[in-house]
Parts: sequence; structure tokens; C-alpha cells
Amino acid sequence: MKDKLNRRDFIKTAGAAATSFALTGCQRVSRSHPISKNKKPNLLFIWTDEQRADTMAVYGNHKIYTPNLDKLASQSVVFQNAYVTQPVCTPNRSAVMTGLWPHTTGCTYNNVPLPENIPCLPEILNDPDYRTAYMGKWHLGDEIFAQHGFEEWVSIEYYDRYYSKHRDKTKKPDYHYFLQGLGYKPDMGGNFSRAFAARRPIEHCKPKFLETKAREFLRRHRNEPFILNINFLEPHMPFFGPLDHIHSPADIDLPLNFNDPLEENEPLRYRVLRECHLSGYGDDEKSFKNLISKYWGLVTQVDLSVGQILKTLEDLHLADNTIVVYTSDHGDMMGAHKMVEKCVMYEEAVKVPWLMRIPQAQCKQHIIKNPVSQIDLMPTLLDLMGAPYDSMPGQSLVPRIKGKPLEEDHVYIQWHPAYHALRTPPGGSKLATKEQIDKLYKVSTRTVISPEGFKLALSDIDKSQLFNLKKDPGETTNLFDSGQYKDIIKRLTGKIHQWQQKVNDKLEI
Repeated sequence: MKDKLNRRDFIKTAGAAATSFALTGCQRVSRSHPISKNKKPNLLFIWTDEQRADTMAVYGNHKIYTPNLDKLASQSVVFQNAYVTQPVCTPNRSAVMTGLWPHTTGCTYNNVPLPENIPCLPEILNDPDYRTAYMGKWHLGDEIFAQHGFEEWVSIEYYDRYYSKHRDKTKKPDYHYFLQGLGYKPDMGGNFSRAFAARRPIEHCKPKFLETKAREFLRRHRNEPFILNINFLEPHMPFFGPLDHIHSPADIDLPLNFNDPLEENEPLRYRVLRECHLSGYGDDEKSFKNLISKYWGLVTQVDLSVGQILKTLEDLHLADNTIVVYTSDHGDMMGAHKMVEKCVMYEEAVKVPWLMRIPQAQCKQHIIKNPVSQIDLMPTLLDLMGAPYDSMPGQSLVPRIKGKPLEEDHVYIQWHPAYHALRTPPGGSKLATKEQIDKLYKVSTRTVISPEGFKLALSDIDKSQLFNLKKDPGETTNLFDSGQYKDIIKRLTGKIHQWQQKVNDKLEI
């Protein structure tokens, strides 16, 4: 696999690509530092953890305070319906970093290490001219150790129980030593808990720490091509931080599907998950408005740091030769169906923001409404950077950005059995027996979303779902057993099976 993807020579320089790049409907904007035809493009890849799509103005949220992300969106290609490959951290991270499906990487549930022989972008490019760095949450094994072609590594999380046998388990994340240098004492068995970190002043929190390290990297490598990945933990739980009060709960609009009862024709695993969520987060409007307001505060906290990083890019005259990507590893229910967190196929968990500021295009905001998948993120980047991508299961979205149709216009999402992804309330579930719970741990699902807005989620041992997203965007009415959509179910089931055969996904559903 690595030998096939890991090619040393580019097909063409990105400068050559820039001369022919044109987007339908885009206005060219003058820049004081135009992109060089002979200069390799930089990549600034910023992503968050658990950020649902509707957390900035371009996705319909005009109440949340995200001025820097709003500015970036005004200069970017905006994928308005972008979907993950699997709605949980490690699997989708593996797909984003490699361009391969989770079942191919083997990272089908959390804390599975990404195999050393599966390359990430720096290894695929294999270009010694690039300076490379990964900063922030990794969650793909050996959390604090530089790997997969990234020369510089700045870590913020622990996951020390999952280090490889040869790793030094006494070593701590860089953020740990940063807090110690400020005089803080670990609060959790020699480590700093996420809750402790989130309660620090904003200057001592993880986003500001990563912002500082990223800006230092940009200054040091301003005269060299670079690939810089920055992964913020926020707005991931513990769902609080120093900006808890910047958004008033009184201004929060609860999701329109907040009171959806989740009837018995919905997956039992989802109903048990909600039962657990309600026991932990509360089940009334006030509790959810308070929770959402703090979640928004975490997004704003990230926005402030993103703004400073992008300002540094501009100040160093690097913006006109730097592709900027902003996205997240999955969403969060955050009150939809009175649920929280992810691990389900509902829109709030599987849809994410995805912005791409492309200097070659030199255009203003360009919104793409067609559904797209993050499996296409890697081939799109390789295409923009002038490198081969034909060995990957995904497709470049550059033709779609230019207004042309894509070969694959359906989006597919996976769910694999995951013991970490199902919890029950204290005292046990009132909805399922222990035997049923044990069975739910083993659930697998494959989902397809069609261009016309039908979404079919086929489960092997739980309830399946069919939604018409155009008429029912809140997914409050499961049409699967209605008897009225047999032709659509048959057609979309066939699409799933064809896709499975194409990508060698062996689940039988």
C-alpha cells in the first residue's frame, strides 16, 4: 500500500495547477502577494473535535460568536453538507489522515493505533522540501510521539495506556509540562484532567497553547514549504471552559427535534444512549440551553485562536500560497432528540463544517450544497497540491468545486461494533435487558445519503432507518417500515452493496 501511494515526484507543481484553476461564479480578487508559479503550496489544516456543522453563520447559526471563522468562510469553498466516514473520533481521524476507510485502516473504534505502514499526507508526498508538524489531539496511537512523517509534534492529550510497548510511559504531553511550568500541580494521578485544563484562564487553556506553538512554527518556516496540522480538542466534552458566559442560555434556540420521542421503530441502541444522556445531562429545556451555551463558548474559544493563527499567516505574507482547511472529526447531538455526544447516524452527529480557502482559486465564498464525504478530503488535497491520488477510494472534489459533476454522488457512512460507545444509566437501563445490551454492543450499520436527500441506515441486528432529509431535516419520522418506500429502500440498499464491494467492506446487511 505504502509503495503504491508513496511517490517522490509530483505530477505537476501546484503553481501550474493555479494557472488553470477557475471556479464558476467566483470573482477574482486582487492580492498584494500573488501565488508563485514555481513555489510549492503550503497547507494549514485546522480541525476540531466534536464540532457540529451549525456552529457558524454560513451554516445558519447567526447567534454564535465566530467572527474569524465567518471571515474564513467568506473567503472559502464551503461544503454545506459534509459528512464523516464514521461518527466517532479514531475511525474518522484515520480516514481523514490517510484517505482510507476505517475498515481498511483497521481503526474501527476508539484508541486503535494507526498501523505504521499506512501513510499519512507527509509520507504520501514524500517531499523533503516540506517542513511538517502535527499539533494537538491525535487519538491514533502513541499520542505524544512524532510519527507518520510529521517532523515536529506538539501533544496535549495523554492516552498513555495505549502507548506501544517500546514507548516510554513516563513521558507526558507537551501541554502537561506547559502547565507545570506555570506552577500548576496535576490533579489526577500525576496527570492533568481535561476538566482541570478547561477551568484555567484562557491564556493557559489548550487552544491558546496550540495557537502559540502554531504561530511559532509559521515564523520559523516562513521561507520553506510546510504542512501544519492543528487539532483542537474543543468543543469536545467536558463542555465547559473560560467563555462559559459569553453566550446567554436565554438566547439559545433548542433544536427543532428536541422533543422528538424516538419511537420504538428507532434503533434500540440510540434509545438506550438517550436514556443514559438524560440521566447525566438532565432532560429539561433549561439544562440543555445551559449546556449548549457552554458548547458555543468552546467554539468561540477555538475561533479566537484560529483568528490569531490566520492573522500570523497574513502578517508573514504566506496566505496567498497556503491552502487552509477547517473541519471537525464528527459532530455532536447537543440536544437533538434530547441526545448528546455522537456515535449515531443522525445528521447532528455525522455532519461537520468543512471550509477550504484555496489560493489558486483566488475567489470569494463558493457554497457547494451537494453532499460530500470526508473520504474525499485527502484526494482533494493531493489534487490541489499537484500530487497523484488515483490509488485512493475517494475522489478529488476539485471538479465539483469547478462546477462539474462527480463520478460518485452518494455519500456513505460506517458504524462498527464499539463497546465504548454504549453506556447505560446508573442502576441499568429500563428499556433493554442485560442480554439485549450485550447484543447492542455488536451492532454494525451502513448508511447512504442520496443526492435527492434520502438517507438509508441499514443495521445488521438493530432497527434500520429511512429519512427524507428534504421534507424531514430533523429526522423525526422513520419511514423504513412504512411500506411506502420499498423501491427507494431497494435502490439504496443496492447502492450500499455496490459500494461495499468496491471498497472491500465485508459486512453482510
